Amino acid sequence: MNTHADAILHDKPTSVGALLNWRAEKTPNSEAFRYPDGNDVWQSLTWAQARQRVHEVAAGLLTLDVGQEERVAIAAPTRIEWVLVDLAISAIGAATTTIYPNTAPDDFQYIVAHSASQVLVAEDAAQAAKLEGGEAQVRAVILLEGEGDGERTLSWRQLISRGKQRLAEQPGCVDAARDGIGLDSLATLIYTSGTTGRPKGVELTQRNWIYEGFAVEQLNLIDFKDLQYLWLPLSHVFGKCLLAIQLAIGFASAVDGRIDRIVPNLGVTQPTFMCGAPRIFEKVRATVLSSNSTGLKGNIARWAFAVGKQSHPYRLAGRPLPLPLRLQYKVADKLVFQKLRERLGGRMRFMVSGSAKLNQKVQGWFYSAGLLVVEGYGLTETTAFSFVNLPVEPRFGTVGKVAPGSEVQIADDGEVLIKGPGVMRGYHNADDMTAEAIIDGWFHTGDLGELDAEGNLTLTDRKKDLMKTSGGKYVAPQKVEGALVAAIPFVSQAVVVGDGRKYISALLTLDADNVKRWAAVNGMADADYAEIVASDKVHQAVQEFVDRANESLERWETVKKFVILPQEFSVDEGEVTPSMKVRRSAIAKRFSDEIDSMYEREPDDE
Repeated sequence: MNTHADAILHDKPTSVGALLNWRAEKTPNSEAFRYPDGNDVWQSLTWAQARQRVHEVAAGLLTLDVGQEERVAIAAPTRIEWVLVDLAISAIGAATTTIYPNTAPDDFQYIVAHSASQVLVAEDAAQAAKLEGGEAQVRAVILLEGEGDGERTLSWRQLISRGKQRLAEQPGCVDAARDGIGLDSLATLIYTSGTTGRPKGVELTQRNWIYEGFAVEQLNLIDFKDLQYLWLPLSHVFGKCLLAIQLAIGFASAVDGRIDRIVPNLGVTQPTFMCGAPRIFEKVRATVLSSNSTGLKGNIARWAFAVGKQSHPYRLAGRPLPLPLRLQYKVADKLVFQKLRERLGGRMRFMVSGSAKLNQKVQGWFYSAGLLVVEGYGLTETTAFSFVNLPVEPRFGTVGKVAPGSEVQIADDGEVLIKGPGVMRGYHNADDMTAEAIIDGWFHTGDLGELDAEGNLTLTDRKKDLMKTSGGKYVAPQKVEGALVAAIPFVSQAVVVGDGRKYISALLTLDADNVKRWAAVNGMADADYAEIVASDKVHQAVQEFVDRANESLERWETVKKFVILPQEFSVDEGEVTPSMKVRRSAIAKRFSDEIDSMYEREPDDE
């Protein structure tokens, strides 16, 4: 019996739909959402207005005969309509099936069919067209952009019009439709973009989401007055979890999923916190490093970050800086760090990195500038949030302590096991897989980790990803890949290879914008991307960066050779999943010639 978990859920709403009503009644006039309209002018909704909009959409879904726990699929990027539809689905006790908008048609059709989704909410006609030619069938399609026929295909405007009419005729229809829905009812189906085989449908209940929201509230991590910048894909459990947390705590969110608008929008909205995947933080750092790589500006930036690094031990321990260092840091802050913070809005209290391991070098770089990035950890199967490193006591390299009401233990082989209200109900229509993943209530994560004396978890790697060299040494790919990404300012992706080989090598892809910026200040301003990637100058620079990365690795982990690929790994080619997880077997197969070329003559020193 988990008394802490019971206490968290005691007297709380028993569904997400009821939670929305609770929040709207508790703080009706507080801001709930901020979003850009068609002209990129930011609009705002209070909680009372958001509930009204949600109920209009929900009533529209009722005109399509959507029933309790019946699945409605959403295939669209993060935008205010995604939020409203998802909450509307919850408001009538139905269940959301999330689909990444970059999902290929074959997997798209499989998810819709396997989930038995009866309605599809699509960004536009191009998303809806992914159903054509497959066996997946839905009785209605709703287009967020574009016009519908008013019957099987509805536009966003038509859906809301029908909803308003239903509400005028039956004012209490939305809440009545949810009658009987409780904590154990299905709320969401999220398909893990598996690195092997078909995606697995993870069944998340109302209990999972309610627990997540109020468990975070207990941590005092986020304040009611905070403003979140929400760009994460809501099709991913991390993004979706943030909605539940927002409902429980009541802060506002600025919603815009366009990646290229993140930095400009941060300056406009001035949020106090943001969550993201490591790649976003790596990209920001790489952009700054490549912009300040030469001349006086580059020298000042390097000096400032060196000073910032010296400040870490004192600041992390809560001790005052020695006078000489304090004066240096003050100058570095005025010349460099303050400008970086202003680019991110100037009010950022902290940022949370999740969905993959954040490199400590990247984390330290932000901390030098007075920007705190802490790590969290969880999986789709644990409703995203299972651990978080609190800003008041950051422990770099760890993902913090287990969530209130949850338990953790480390198996004999080092695997992280989690038990608690955040653990999924099971895999959809896959009892055998569920029984293998959840044993005596403990979910087997597949991740390897260690707990320190204070209960902070450090992740080492994925259990299935460990490589073993021909010399018998085990190598954790994520550790090596993280070192490469942190060391090479214009790299976008790094995949290490070498399982069963004598030494470790790497396949690298370069970020087009950052490498062009680097090239412009290194005598290649007129070269196009293909010329830059193939040039000896870039290869020499990358070799120097790889050598630096190797300094932080054990001898058997060091990268002996690398190949720079002419393009990034893609979802369309099956090299990465829609959530950008590496499909190692697919990459090894497609780039087998490039990999073999790195092992034609093996070094004698290993």
